[in-house]
Amino acid sequence: MFNRSRALAAAAGLVAIGLVSSPLAAQDYPTRPVTIIVPQPPGGGTDIIARIIASALTKQLGQPFVVENKTGAGTVVGTAAAANATPDGYTLLTGLSANMAVNPSLFAHLSYDPIRDFTPVGMLAEFPFVIVVSNSLPVHSIKELIALAKAKPGEINFASGGNGTGQHLSTELFELEAGIRMTHVPYRGAAPAYTDVMSGQTPVFFDNLASALGQIKGGSVRALAVTGKERSPLLPDVPTVAESGVPDYVYYVWFGLWAPKNTPKPIVDKLYAQVRTALADPAVKERIAADSGVPMTTPLPDIEPFVKAEIAKWADVIQRAGVTVQE
Repeated sequence: MFNRSRALAAAAGLVAIGLVSSPLAAQDYPTRPVTIIVPQPPGGGTDIIARIIASALTKQLGQPFVVENKTGAGTVVGTAAAANATPDGYTLLTGLSANMAVNPSLFAHLSYDPIRDFTPVGMLAEFPFVIVVSNSLPVHSIKELIALAKAKPGEINFASGGNGTGQHLSTELFELEAGIRMTHVPYRGAAPAYTDVMSGQTPVFFDNLASALGQIKGGSVRALAVTGKERSPLLPDVPTVAESGVPDYVYYVWFGLWAPKNTPKPIVDKLYAQVRTALADPAVKERIAADSGVPMTTPLPDIEPFVKAEIAKWADVIQRAGVTVQE
């Protein structure tokens, strides 16, 4: 009985020490470089937003925040590596729609769980898509595209960068919302897709606005609508899909930072505050806007419910559209 009481007292003492020392440790954090894992290759949207925030956090916290690209299996390799990292605040993950919301329904045997294995640190930005069509396709608005697709069900091809990509799923969502059916033609990236979009062989393409902007400005394709909640300053004369007759349709790729589950809360809170500071910096806002993005200021307690809702949304789309990928 004596030994048990002493053990309980010792345990209580350790808890008390932990409660005191964690905030103190967070005050000094970070004392060495922090790794931000990007589960996609250098140069893409995930890499760009990670480097923007890494640069800002480096300046604000006085320690290097280093981007490490860990690619493979459609973001799974890098995300799983982050999930298995020591939860001490020195390994973070750049999460996005794909690995945090889509993959749980796209892969039957996923090696991580976005909710069980991660703690949100802060949302970063959202990036809308733009719907472009071949100049030879006789449509100049979303209403005209829907009317043509309804008149010719399954006869209009749409391009994507591959099964399960944002380009694919954004179009599947649009088809479900608009009550139309087109035929999916996957490509190995946007560049080969644009060749067939411009020729009219695969005349419809839902693409990242930053990627499509050069083609639109150059007159190679015609922009019908942007998929975000508001018009883009980069294409102020192009309406949103919601304005164009599909009121419930909104699509954007979102990005945020996550830490492995059980990372001390004081460190998470400190990182969240620093991310908010970074996103309020006019220079950071300008860099995000240049790539068509909009900073996200989601409160920390709201991030996990947001991700859960996104997981449910894409599970429904993937099931209804019958989307599959090879594992």
